[in-house]
Amino acid sequence: PAGMFLRLLSDVRWRAANPKWRGATCSCRSASSTPPEHHPVALPAQAQVVICGGGIMGTSVAYHLSKMGWKDIVLLEQGRLAAGTTRFCAGIVSLARPVSIELKMADYSNKLYQQLEQETGVNTGYVKTGSISLAQTQDRLISLKRIASSLKVMGIPCEIITPKEVAQLHPLINIHDLVGAMYVPEDALVSSANVSLALATAASRNGTSLGFSLLPSNLHIWGFFFQWAYELGHSVEEPVNIPLHACEHFYLLTHPLKEPLPSNIPTVVDPDGRIYVRNWQGGILSGGFEKNPKPLFTEGRNQLEIHNLQEDWDHFEPLLSALLRRMPELEALQILQLVNCPESFTPDMRCIMGESPTVLGYFVLAGMNSAGISYGGGAGKYLAEWMVNGYPTDNVWPLDLKRFGSLQSSRTFLRHRVMEVMPLMCDLKVPRWDFQTGRQLRTSPLYDRLDAQGARWMEKHGFERVKYFVPPGKDLLDLDQSKTFYKPDWFDIVGSEVKCCKEAVCVIDMSSFTKFEISSTGDQALESLQYLFSNDLDVPVGHVVHTGMLNEKGGYENDCSIARLSKRSFFMISPTDQQVHCWAWLKKRLPEDSGLTMEDVTWKYTALNLIGPRAVDVLSELSYAPMTAEHFPSLFCKEMSVGYANGIRVMSITHTGEPGFVLYIPIEYALHVYNEVMNMGQKYGIRNAGYYALRSLRIEKFFAFWGQDLDAFTTPMECGREFQVKLDKGVQFVGQEALLEQKQQGVYKRFTMFILEDHDTDTDLWPWWGEPIFRNGRYVGKTTSSAYSYTLERHVCLGFVHHFDEKTGQELVVTTDFVNQGEYQIDIAGQRFQAKAKLYPFSSLFAQRRRKEEVELSGYQRE
Repeated sequence: PAGMFLRLLSDVRWRAANPKWRGATCSCRSASSTPPEHHPVALPAQAQVVICGGGIMGTSVAYHLSKMGWKDIVLLEQGRLAAGTTRFCAGIVSLARPVSIELKMADYSNKLYQQLEQETGVNTGYVKTGSISLAQTQDRLISLKRIASSLKVMGIPCEIITPKEVAQLHPLINIHDLVGAMYVPEDALVSSANVSLALATAASRNGTSLGFSLLPSNLHIWGFFFQWAYELGHSVEEPVNIPLHACEHFYLLTHPLKEPLPSNIPTVVDPDGRIYVRNWQGGILSGGFEKNPKPLFTEGRNQLEIHNLQEDWDHFEPLLSALLRRMPELEALQILQLVNCPESFTPDMRCIMGESPTVLGYFVLAGMNSAGISYGGGAGKYLAEWMVNGYPTDNVWPLDLKRFGSLQSSRTFLRHRVMEVMPLMCDLKVPRWDFQTGRQLRTSPLYDRLDAQGARWMEKHGFERVKYFVPPGKDLLDLDQSKTFYKPDWFDIVGSEVKCCKEAVCVIDMSSFTKFEISSTGDQALESLQYLFSNDLDVPVGHVVHTGMLNEKGGYENDCSIARLSKRSFFMISPTDQQVHCWAWLKKRLPEDSGLTMEDVTWKYTALNLIGPRAVDVLSELSYAPMTAEHFPSLFCKEMSVGYANGIRVMSITHTGEPGFVLYIPIEYALHVYNEVMNMGQKYGIRNAGYYALRSLRIEKFFAFWGQDLDAFTTPMECGREFQVKLDKGVQFVGQEALLEQKQQGVYKRFTMFILEDHDTDTDLWPWWGEPIFRNGRYVGKTTSSAYSYTLERHVCLGFVHHFDEKTGQELVVTTDFVNQGEYQIDIAGQRFQAKAKLYPFSSLFAQRRRKEEVELSGYQRE
């Protein structure tokens, strides 16, 4: 009863001490309206697609599939429509997303929901309120400015505002500790359950069957699923690993204010306070992401619907205190309820979508990290496109299920990781931050040896990799805690490693690279690889070929190096995070032939990259074999003895443009070979180095890497890598037709290097990636990667330049002249810096000249 409610804070304290009263007021209420009742229906014997889960994701996929012409669709929900996490969703549609593909999904969702009521007649509760994201620190304001830059170039209205302007937009906000904010007027509120109902209604009109029943135990599912995705994935005949885990998520509902809040008052996000606040029926809805989250359902759980979990006022108190600091006038507001509902989170805070790598036709869309309503429309669209056409209309690799392996599906790993992920939803994430949980899972045999020498670690696909080595005497703790958008504390350390790579010799442990061996009894291996790769692999034994693994549109599904070990055997080196994706891609396309085998040998070999002009001396002395260019030419592979160890695969390639070799060492010899290399190299000035040095070297040499510069929508013709495509090799290959068309008609984007000219490395914000590129004052693209070049003593950015018609916005062919004749600027958090553009291949940018044989002919850095 309303009479029981006292002042907000004192009421909470009384409630926490009075469990009887708490239990008496635990009615199940949520931000969305109660989902409609449905009665079980008879399931058809078969369907083109079965969708498991009737929340925002399931109904969105059904809606978009039906729009694309699919009619034979069954949507299954074990309870009521939208009775899962969708029912408890806060209903905030937010466009302020740091990841480009997530921003596009949210923008599409917002536009879809805006017109959905008119299309279906179902009231979705859509209200355009706008949002205000607050900044209590200058670093937070910088992060908001970076997001604002991305929103503006996508045509989404957005502005950075002062604390006084915040108070004008929302008079309840206490602005005393604010340094600024970001205002996004297009953000909105919806009733998430009603949006799901509207999507289901539209899909039903287009022929979708809505089934509401318990899932039959014998149902063979070709579909996707949501809150219980982990359990459902493990219930099928061949398990599908879907790494997500639920946590309790709390938000508060209140009675209306004396003067009820207007329906269009902006939603407030206070990330430094870890809270969000929106209007709810004239009162407020306020939740957040606490520092000490409560995981649940670790042991798995099966229930018809997700009910409101137990209130926990003690746990919610820090968020409540943050709310009252931000809006002190709410002190006397009457509480209606504290909602506690489950929300699923993923290991990297990005949602999961795509086809299973192990079960064909089994698609997944799950793990929304509390942003389901923002992503629902766009995510459903992309997955529907994926199912109908075989690929979505944009690069969704950052969300692809295949970015994870089975190692991320451990229950213990997931429980620990989500306890870190949920607070990170609000934590300030500066460039190069790393997860702290689930570490030391995959390590090189040299891990302890390198760690003892000052290695600082990062993680990729579960594999520990060295960032850089802290010299003796440096303050390790201070360096580890250094987080900044400006010049980092490791600047000089990485600079000294780069210098050593250029003048002497460095060793980088690159064991994390994905390594496959493909062999056959006859010519099957060569014939298959010739069809699946764009370069000519019919080369003499011992040669190494850089090549793309392309899709039908000519885009990079993988970028790799392949060594021909024998007439019928090949050794393939790919990026670290290609282990699942590349394996699934090849398995799906290699012929079923008992004489053709593919083996993942990633774990069998430790890879040591010897970079620098003295690498040849170190290796010559260790192998008692001449290693000069005359005897060991560039892009060559040979099995050798190094020290006492036999069978070391040595390749004359470094992925940096610097001279050197990569040694692929059977793991039992790894420690011996490393010790021999370091001992022999002492007289040549050898030292350890890490991936930050590698990044600087490869970017200043204009080498692209897959997953950031290259993706499934980028072709070799667009990034100056035509020489790695053999259109006339006499064998048809995947993507050939698309590349021939591009060769004739031109390309619509070009990979370009930008050297910042008026940028002060010591005092200005650094570019990292994702910064807008302007040509003659007009937006033409974004950077894909950046690094400081210690050789040029300038920042270097890589990115793609597009050519948009000034009147229509239509994309036009990008010519060499168009790139070369423009004046360029790079936008870093709203500040533009002049930049000089270079196309690949480019004339030497460096003062010193190198002997021709010391420069690697070509190559890509792979991370």
